[in-house]
Amino acid sequence: MSVAFAQFVGSPVASGLDRLRPRPLPEPLLQTPPAATTQPRRPLGMILLEQRAVTSADLLRALAIQTREKARLGDILRAHGMVNEAAVIRALATQYGTSILTARQGRPDPRLIDALGPARCLAMQCLPWKRAGAVTLVACAAPDHFAEHRPALEAALGPVAMAVISEGDLHEALIGSRRALLTLMAETCVSAAESCRGWNARRFSLFLGLALAGLVAATLMAPLASFLALFGLVVTVLLICTAVRLAAAVAHLRSLKAPAPRGQITSLGQRKPVISMMVPLYGEPGIAPRLVRRLGALSYPRELLDIMIVVEEDDHATRAALAKSALPHWMRVVPVPDSALRTKPRALNYALNFARGSIIGVYDAEDAPAPDQLHRVARRFAESGPDLACIQGVLDYYNPRTNWLSRCFTIEYAAWFRLILPGFEKLGLAVPLGGTTLFFRREVLEALGGWDAHNVTEDADLGIRLARHGFRTELLDTVTLEEANCRVLPWIKQRSRWLKGYAMTYAVHMRNPRLLLQQLGWWRFFGFQVLFLGTLVQFLLAPILWSFWLMLFGLGHPLAEALPQGALFGVAALFLLSEVINLAINISALRAADHRFLRPWALSLHFYFPLAALAAYKGCWEMITGPFYWDKTAHGHHDAAGQPALGQA
Repeated sequence: MSVAFAQFVGSPVASGLDRLRPRPLPEPLLQTPPAATTQPRRPLGMILLEQRAVTSADLLRALAIQTREKARLGDILRAHGMVNEAAVIRALATQYGTSILTARQGRPDPRLIDALGPARCLAMQCLPWKRAGAVTLVACAAPDHFAEHRPALEAALGPVAMAVISEGDLHEALIGSRRALLTLMAETCVSAAESCRGWNARRFSLFLGLALAGLVAATLMAPLASFLALFGLVVTVLLICTAVRLAAAVAHLRSLKAPAPRGQITSLGQRKPVISMMVPLYGEPGIAPRLVRRLGALSYPRELLDIMIVVEEDDHATRAALAKSALPHWMRVVPVPDSALRTKPRALNYALNFARGSIIGVYDAEDAPAPDQLHRVARRFAESGPDLACIQGVLDYYNPRTNWLSRCFTIEYAAWFRLILPGFEKLGLAVPLGGTTLFFRREVLEALGGWDAHNVTEDADLGIRLARHGFRTELLDTVTLEEANCRVLPWIKQRSRWLKGYAMTYAVHMRNPRLLLQQLGWWRFFGFQVLFLGTLVQFLLAPILWSFWLMLFGLGHPLAEALPQGALFGVAALFLLSEVINLAINISALRAADHRFLRPWALSLHFYFPLAALAAYKGCWEMITGPFYWDKTAHGHHDAAGQPALGQA
């Protein structure tokens, strides 16, 4: 984030913000607090007891929790509702012998913020507020870490003095002074070389027009040869993609029989990390109360859990519904400032600045995760080396019985998340991420710049960027239940967004094929071509394969006379083999007890995937007319009430 900030300090936006002037502060806040002494500070718990802000029983309970978890006493007390925020801030001010600042006491000097940088302010939880003579007053939401940050603060600001501020007030004050810059950083934090924000729709439309014109001209001049060339292309792609899917499925099924490796962890139970889960919502007031209830079922320690419900600032209906839900201290709303760009990755980038955890996770609005999921994620990161940057959970659906479309969607996801993606990992291929139940090491995520705010399949793109920079993604057999998109038009809209994103992701990473090959290596480069280009070719040229159904009905086919009889039998055998392999993969993926009722429906996927061809054509059109348009999927139409929970992976 700091790189993006440096690029824009001198921009017109930053210059405009520099003209903002803070209101005067009360005189006591401008005084330098007493110098630190060598005597130990009075314990925070004792001060809270003296101020009658906490009972002795609650304090003992909080201290017992602190012996097990790496958490501050104030955070434990607030997370469990034993004391309110104002009381903790008063006690901290007393403990450190300083004053209290609030967002209502004026606006911080934006020039001082720029000297440190908004991203560093948030990372340190320190906000430069006002200069008094040679001393800069710094509002700090974590005074126990102020001494640790003092050298960096003084290097940027000169002599500093600390005042205590709540985290919420620090965020509010920073946003008030640097709102436009934070918004711009969220949209441009990924390097231009790996982002699609420079997408040239006019150039793409020209390229597409020339390609179509060339295809039409070739068809008019040599219709049979043109059809045969396209047919050869799509059959070759079908053969390669089927082989890769089969290899992935077999690799994962073999791994299930091997003994699980033993981890090296010894003390995770005592030192769990803080996990920040970001949940983007937009225009979903009905689902908000259910989301709060579902996330409340997570069993992770509340003092180490940071649930961030990310909403657009002008989404008043959703924010009002959340306000009525009485959010606990460990669950908070992060409003994202309005912008012309309205995408999920932009909102995630903005919220990432305000996250508390060393592990960053993402859930969707309709998600119902397994209660122990975060425990397992934290354990897996602790057991693994630093090259493991991302953990992807298994996605499943809680409404497969709604209709035929929801059944097919559930079968498709079962094969993808329970066989194919784990198989990709076992084969050493780059793993395209799903949009939810994702968990990242924060330092890696920030080093890569977060998500590409302009990419409508930001998840798959990020998976490839992780692989390009030498990091691994693992699949973990922990399940998050979602709502299957089971209405035809919304399904096509959602799938068109995914395929449009696949096409743009492919175009971005193939800007420099030689560099991509160098970073991925031959094997993963081949897997990238199969996954992205192969998927697009199969859906865009699917009608060519469908045309062979005419022969089954005795209607003839243009290639029937052009190809020798043996070749036609070979093509028919290839089609049959491909269908048998895909059917076997789908049925194998439905081995959980709660999935078995779906096995007969696997035969009906012949009528399901043609919808994706329509979505592919819609996505191509939008690459010209609306490359960054996010075709939002509405949730909450089919709640989990009364639906059976599906089995674990």
